[in-house]
Amino acid sequence: MQSKRKHCASMDEVRAEIDALDRQIVALLADRLHYIDEAARLKRSRDTVRDEARIDDVLAKVKAEAGRLGADSEVIAKAYAALIEASIAHEFATFDRLKKAR
Repeated sequence: MQSKRKHCASMDEVRAEIDALDRQIVALLADRLHYIDEAARLKRSRDTVRDEARIDDVLAKVKAEAGRLGADSEVIAKAYAALIEASIAHEFATFDRLKKAR
């Protein structure tokens, strides 16, 4: 995904750019949640929902990508840590719902 960073002439332009990015981010997060649901469907044990090694791996990759893009890797990592925790909670709920339905 190529960055389209530009200088804005007004706050209205800044807000419009942020709103456009937010729409893209929400679409990507919806796709990510689909794969969280897939993980819940495929996992056989509730004990495997939270995977500390995977969390560490994702955060390391996110920090590296943020650094590559010249973004503040700590800010990105904090946002991702919150996303991961929310995703894990969602996966637990999905896992429980799917396994109860059987």
